[in-house]
Amino acid sequence: MFSNTLKEKSTILLELCRASFKQIVTAESCTGGLVSACLTEIPGASDVFQRGFVTYSNNAKIKELSVSKNLIDTVGAVSEEVVCAMAHGALACTPADLSLAITGVAGPGGGTKAKPVGLVHFAVAVRNTKTCHQKLIIPGDRSMVRMVSVGVGIDMLLGSARRF
Repeated sequence: MFSNTLKEKSTILLELCRASFKQIVTAESCTGGLVSACLTEIPGASDVFQRGFVTYSNNAKIKELSVSKNLIDTVGAVSEEVVCAMAHGALACTPADLSLAITGVAGPGGGTKAKPVGLVHFAVAVRNTKTCHQKLIIPGDRSMVRMVSVGVGIDMLLGSARRF
């Protein structure tokens, strides 16, 4: 299901975290758990991968990750503010050291002029440091948006893990 490149990057990420005794948590919306699936494709991931939240609905973001309902109502689920809140929420409710959150509009419907299909927000949070945010508009169909998002997320995690 995942490319050799994604599996190789996931392996490196897990090895870096293992060497520095760090754990990972994910909070996924539009990717529906694909990042978690990619990481757990690697044997031995359980000693590094703490857990994955699939918070596809707004209610799940609120209940599972303590994202403010007011924040979602004000800026929308697909936003920098909400993805950062998701990343922080995932860290707050787990012993993990590093979190990745993803939210976006995978399509084919649901897009607007302000938030078109393919718009994806990413956030990586490391305990007690600044959160890294990235916003992309990914071309292609639903599957392409989701799979490219997995790769971007793994790359962002790798960048943070290399600084441990």
